[in-house]
Amino acid sequence: MKTSWWVRFSVLLVLIAASVIVLLPTVMKFDENGKYPVKSKINLGLDLQGGLYMVLGIDFKKVYRDEVQTYSRKIESLLKDQEIESTIGSMDASDVNDPKQSISLAKASDMEAAKKKIKEMFGSTIRITQEDGPRLQIALAHVVKTQIEEQSVGKSIEVIRNRIDEFGVTEPEIIAQGVDRIVVQLPGVRDIERAKELIGKTAKLEFKIVNDTVAPQTLQAWLDKSKAAGIVYKKGERFSDYIKKMNEFLAKDLPEGHELAFEKNANDEALNIPYVIEATPRITGDDLSDARVQIDPQKNEPYVSMEFKSSGAKRFEDTTGSNIGRRMAVVLDGNVYSAPMIQGKIAGGNAQITLGGGANFNKSMSEARDLALILRAGALPVQLDFLEQRTVGPNLGNDSIDKAKFASIVGCILVFLFAVFYYKFSGVIAIVTLLLNVLFTVAILVAIDATLTLPGIAGIALTVGMAVDTNIIIFEKIRDELRKGMSNFKSFEMGYNSALWTILDAHITQAAAGFCLLNFGTGPIRGFAITLLIGIAVTVYTAYYVSKILFELYMDKTDAKELSI
Repeated sequence: MKTSWWVRFSVLLVLIAASVIVLLPTVMKFDENGKYPVKSKINLGLDLQGGLYMVLGIDFKKVYRDEVQTYSRKIESLLKDQEIESTIGSMDASDVNDPKQSISLAKASDMEAAKKKIKEMFGSTIRITQEDGPRLQIALAHVVKTQIEEQSVGKSIEVIRNRIDEFGVTEPEIIAQGVDRIVVQLPGVRDIERAKELIGKTAKLEFKIVNDTVAPQTLQAWLDKSKAAGIVYKKGERFSDYIKKMNEFLAKDLPEGHELAFEKNANDEALNIPYVIEATPRITGDDLSDARVQIDPQKNEPYVSMEFKSSGAKRFEDTTGSNIGRRMAVVLDGNVYSAPMIQGKIAGGNAQITLGGGANFNKSMSEARDLALILRAGALPVQLDFLEQRTVGPNLGNDSIDKAKFASIVGCILVFLFAVFYYKFSGVIAIVTLLLNVLFTVAILVAIDATLTLPGIAGIALTVGMAVDTNIIIFEKIRDELRKGMSNFKSFEMGYNSALWTILDAHITQAAAGFCLLNFGTGPIRGFAITLLIGIAVTVYTAYYVSKILFELYMDKTDAKELSI
């Protein structure tokens, strides 16, 4: 044999060995924590192992309000640096797509200086929509709202992926659908409700000063007034929607720049504690750098310890220093978790969220872990609504796998019998290349951490079909040369040479279609395309080059005196 043959044969042996090493953990079901160096296993998609499928819708209205409030707090800080005193007033949300925030100046004479500074620093992001004496009104620039709509989907996908990664789901699929929807597929998830809670929770953390000047009797009168107007919390309703209705109803009664919030009672909705708090937060979850679960050694209760970034730590220190003797509410998604009294300036950039304890320590610990997880992963930039949900049971996936196995075995037996009957020993070579084709394809899927789905299995089946076609093209070309009276060796060489361009032409055309499916398809279509493209490359190698290596060995052993084809 020539040196070139030994080089090609050595490469083939290396590829076979590498494929076997990669597939051993899957075939032998090795423990991922074991000593075997390769940890990757084949990942099964939602349709094969069951799990959760969700379609989430995006509501941009709330993020517009939050963004205006954030800018109003920045403007307040900016004016303070210019020695211009200001307070944040009420919000006009009559146009839900263009909310407006009022800012009142202590002196009307400072208006021109304030407007000049605001335009200088925020001219491209903020519009001054109204000016009335010492009060001005701001709103988002149209370009900012466009950016929010463009970036919210991408940021939401990033946050959801971070949360799911910490949740421990293997190969989740999170993709945008249109401009205001996100599709989430979580293969293998069994705790459906916890997964939904982690994904859908906005996790918007805010620190707001409590207004304790409102007498408890006045507060109770407002609650009774709302109840008499038919504004009551109904089980199954979003608590945030209930609070929104109440704040809209009591807008004229509440102090300007303030809103109503509640500390929810986990056991009895009727015992929720009401607070009057600032509408615009002093510090938000964007200022956090870390969140971890800790245990209170005195109470033996879990709590979430938070660490602020340097900028957030400075704001937290300034806020606590200028509000000693007042209470600061820790608000998560509109619910007050706690409202401790500020005893003094708090430096160091650390705070904590207590969860209220309870008899069930495990439940409190689970809640604390989930809360720390979503705070670390970041808050969703928008509110997500569950528009569609489907739970796929594992039995359906097992049934699909069993049927796919049965169909594959029957199909392989029929193809193998045909190959041996029609092409004799050459058919045996074709069978070997088909087996190597499947081995290499599946090994590559495992190596690149691809997810195998039913369309992916269809892609592998199509790959085998293409490999059979390729072998038939080669064998028929060799037969044509034999009919012309060529020698066995010459027929072999001419058959392979003339078949090459036909094979490449067919597979390049199929690859072009595969790339289109990959670029423009979604979900299962992309899975099919990935498997198809891998299969095309593997087919060209095994059906042409590997079969040629084996044919050369066969011709060398028989001295080209016989050609069983």
